[in-house]
Amino acid sequence: MKTFYITTPIYYPSGKYHIGSAYTTCLCDSVKKYKQLQNYDARFLTGNDEHGQKMAETAKNNGRTPQEHVDYMAELSKELWSTLNIDYDDFIRTTEDRHETVVQEIFEKLLANDDIYLGEYSGHYCVSCEAYFTDTQLIDDNICPDCGRETKILKEETYFLRLSKYANRLLKYIEENPDFIVPESRKNEVVQFIKSGLNDLSVSRTAFDWGVKVKSNPKHVVYVWIDALSNYITALGYGSKNDDLYQKYWVNGDEVVHVVGKDILRFHAIYWPIMLMALDLPLKFKLFAHGWYMMKDGKMSKSKGNVIYPEQLVDAYGLDAFRYYIVRELTYGHDGEFTPEDYIKRINTDLVNDYANLVSRTISMVNKYFDGHVKKVEHNHEYKKHELDLQNTSMSVFGNYQEAMDDFKMAEALSEISALVKRTNKLIDDTFPWDLAKDDSKKDVLESVMYHLLESIRLITILYQPFLLETTPKVFAGLNVEESKKTFGSFKFGEKTAYQVVKKLAHLFPRLDVEKESEKIKEMMDMNKPKEEKREFKMKSEIEYDDFSKLDLVVGHILDALAHPNADKLLVFDVDTGDKVRTIVSGIAKFYDPKDLIDKNVMVVANLKPVKLRGILSEGMILSSEDKDGNLKVIELNNELEPGDKIS
Repeated sequence: MKTFYITTPIYYPSGKYHIGSAYTTCLCDSVKKYKQLQNYDARFLTGNDEHGQKMAETAKNNGRTPQEHVDYMAELSKELWSTLNIDYDDFIRTTEDRHETVVQEIFEKLLANDDIYLGEYSGHYCVSCEAYFTDTQLIDDNICPDCGRETKILKEETYFLRLSKYANRLLKYIEENPDFIVPESRKNEVVQFIKSGLNDLSVSRTAFDWGVKVKSNPKHVVYVWIDALSNYITALGYGSKNDDLYQKYWVNGDEVVHVVGKDILRFHAIYWPIMLMALDLPLKFKLFAHGWYMMKDGKMSKSKGNVIYPEQLVDAYGLDAFRYYIVRELTYGHDGEFTPEDYIKRINTDLVNDYANLVSRTISMVNKYFDGHVKKVEHNHEYKKHELDLQNTSMSVFGNYQEAMDDFKMAEALSEISALVKRTNKLIDDTFPWDLAKDDSKKDVLESVMYHLLESIRLITILYQPFLLETTPKVFAGLNVEESKKTFGSFKFGEKTAYQVVKKLAHLFPRLDVEKESEKIKEMMDMNKPKEEKREFKMKSEIEYDDFSKLDLVVGHILDALAHPNADKLLVFDVDTGDKVRTIVSGIAKFYDPKDLIDKNVMVVANLKPVKLRGILSEGMILSSEDKDGNLKVIELNNELEPGDKIS
């Protein structure tokens, strides 16, 4: 039996998980179930990343010790995955002995091989990202390019991992394995980043102690990404006395897939394979980096009041509706947008109107015309062409569905099922069963139509099994489908030759009022808004009026905006400031789509010394405000103002 090992990233449990984390986990769980239908021995790993300075600070702010905090968050995580019926095989925590002891040995092995060396680092450090950044990587002198928060200058002794030593080898591997990183656009980002030059990576910290201690030099704590990335093999027993799972699923395994969000692509596509190369371990995995769920006003943020939690939607509309929507709406390689209206419409369209209605109508007709029992029959009526077309459609859908699932194109796979549902419904429109029932000479034709409807529903339900966990068993039970006829191996018209359906099947999905239920979801989101709190304001040192007068603040009109070609967090603007059109680079990609700011008037510092940011010369600064959660909002000005108007 072939093996399949799939993993989520281990989540950083600083707070409750919203639907973004649920998407990754539901996707992995659905893929595992799909692989099991293909008769793979499938294993699924998830867990929590529990170390680091940020975690220690979060614990302190919540009045807990770090261990108390991560224990509490681990239980919350497991409760959520239980609510979503996630069938993981292992839940790894980086504070577990089975992980920490092996991470220590990994570090020592890299040190002994001279892939890690001791040095000193001085530079801008971001506590939130737990990473150093060079001057050229920073935005506006001291802003983190990844999260947009202020960095601080730190100087400390640190160990470095020789990334540059393996850069060419990694590029060669990517070139020889074109499906190593998908989608293609993500692979191109990684290749460009490597070719721009890899600096050796700081892999230890001395400024805090909540983490795995370096065994040979305990004043150092292992860098969180060395620690976190190792989980994929420590959870299998690598480095322990019993490494049977590691040998089975990694060394000798057939498929290994890491599923991650695009924000942690670099760590998984560069740091992790280089670690494996340096350790002389098999580089077995493929990497799927997906997009994000966005709201109309940008990324989810408690302060914006646009956060929705999985538990709320499951409680209101059921598990299957949530799991279906969450993997259906995010298309391959792109971000998706969550709106309450779309959530309700998707349930109504795909699940209520199409699938549930088909099942209900068919069972009702079979009971009405044949007392609940039909069998496979032959006839030569002209309607046979419609039945043959349905059979052909089912096999075409099956092939397309498997191809899409194998490529992690969940939305396409579900779209294929919907196509088969629609074609099955069309058989009713093509054959008019109520008219056939009036003619006794056509009873065999009517029975054949009913049989084809039931057989198609069986096939549809087989394909829905990885997604509709509570609904598919009900449908199979309503059609009295035996276990052997629920498998991919039985996906063929005629495999089940007779049906005895139940008298009545309870409603699978209730029809929802779009306007009413959309408002209900909006109310849930409003409930998630944080209570108003007075913000602590730390004023910088006082300045003289002459200091302020040195700033040349003017009205700028944004003519165009694009994503930075070499940095996920940066946007590049063409801004008319009256004297000329300036190029200004700003670290707000996390909070804005480029098109959101086109044709807006903004406040610009025009006399800022130009600086190159990831290869593009920035000729000014667009001013923004920052809320207590670190979310940036560009200061927009009245559109009646002219470019170049002075601000004082």
